[in-house]
Amino acid sequence: MAVRKNVPESAGIYFITFTCCKWIPLFDIIKGYDVVYNWFDHLKANGHHVLGYVIMPNHVHTIIAFSSNKQGVNKIVSNGKRFMAYEIVSRLTENNHKQVLESLATSVSLSDRHRGKLHQVFEASFDCKECFTKEFIWQKLNYIHQNPSSPGLFLLKQ
Repeated sequence: MAVRKNVPESAGIYFITFTCCKWIPLFDIIKGYDVVYNWFDHLKANGHHVLGYVIMPNHVHTIIAFSSNKQGVNKIVSNGKRFMAYEIVSRLTENNHKQVLESLATSVSLSDRHRGKLHQVFEASFDCKECFTKEFIWQKLNYIHQNPSSPGLFLLKQ
């Protein structure tokens, strides 16, 4: 799904998807949908706007209007994933989810392990598509609307 590509822009509207490592339903396991909301709050506090989203048990789709700043889109999303990962690992540890933690630990690449990384919480990259037109934004909002696999997981904000 995701491709590693640099988004050099620091502003614009983007449809973004990021996925939990091995598609493990981490948000569901830790009842951690609030972890994503906290990231959204951080984005808003820094002048960005969350236009729509759905938080699934193992991945997130969101449309974010990034305001111009010193950090690029890649850095903002990567930082968000990193801080969400810390909280997810903390909750997994608190709730003694040893098997899940072991799975995340064995997913760390050798080079990351040498740098001290202990768990691979999300897939390394994320999908990012710039939204150039209103039609494309509405297409993605409709996709978000239809994406949930079970009732109660649909969270759209317009």
